[in-house]
Amino acid sequence: MLSFRLVKKMEMNFKYCRIQGKEFASNTKAPKGVFSILHQMVQRGEMEQEDADLFLEINDWFANVLPWPPHCKRQEKVICYFKTENSQMMMKMIKPMLWLLDRYKRPYYVVYTNTPGKIVYEDEYQVAVQAGENLAIEDVPYSWSPEE
Repeated sequence: MLSFRLVKKMEMNFKYCRIQGKEFASNTKAPKGVFSILHQMVQRGEMEQEDADLFLEINDWFANVLPWPPHCKRQEKVICYFKTENSQMMMKMIKPMLWLLDRYKRPYYVVYTNTPGKIVYEDEYQVAVQAGENLAIEDVPYSWSPEE
């Protein structure tokens, strides 16, 4: 668990933040975001009802507070990042979602960046970035470790 001070310092040094899992989305070829992961868990009946209700309540809050990027509505190949400069309330509301991921043993990463990719949508709180365009899969480099 990261300390509050460390998270605050990271947010000050980076423009964007995304919470994502290990599973890749077929349309974006990028790791699924926290909302996608939890929606899928609810749809598959993988959560206790009380936990599913908690997620759905938080999801409704986001749907009512944040603009909905048109690219996401059309299910285009985009991934979204919060803007760290305006994300304090969003991150506070996401904490119970992270607790749900922990509770159901779903690994996730909190990704901070200044270079998310080509921004195709932007509002006060978030950006949507074109995904999958520059996906590069390379061979593993020759080992640089000392020979034994």
